[in-house]
Amino acid sequence: MPSEAIAIASDHAGYDLKLLLTKELQDLGYAVLDLGTGGPESVDYPDFGFAMAAAIRDGRAARGVLMCGTGIGICIAANRHPAVRAAVVHDAYGARLSRQHNDANVLCMGGRTIGPDVARECLRIFLETPFDGGRHARRVDKLTHPKI
Repeated sequence: MPSEAIAIASDHAGYDLKLLLTKELQDLGYAVLDLGTGGPESVDYPDFGFAMAAAIRDGRAARGVLMCGTGIGICIAANRHPAVRAAVVHDAYGARLSRQHNDANVLCMGGRTIGPDVARECLRIFLETPFDGGRHARRVDKLTHPKI
């Protein structure tokens, strides 16, 4: 059984997908840290992207899953924080490379753009795929410690 907690959050457009992936995470044996939203009523995606960033920064979760309508807005919100490397994915290939090459710690998907089977596959691949390190580590370090 996995020992790490996975944080999960969405806005209203990603709420149904959040429910589906919460169950998937639980079925896989993960503890789930639900950061909201708690229903389909309209909310603002930045609030949930920022909540994810705080959970990652504070060590309450090492990895997370975010959803909004497309996955784009909530990904932008989360990536405003240096502890987060969030990636929007649409398929298994993107999920795999987000981990192997970018050491992504937050998976973002669109509740209006991805089907349930593909979303579950992306989640599993994201959780199972290790970071390759090597030449990619230098690049990830530049993301974590930008010199701008």
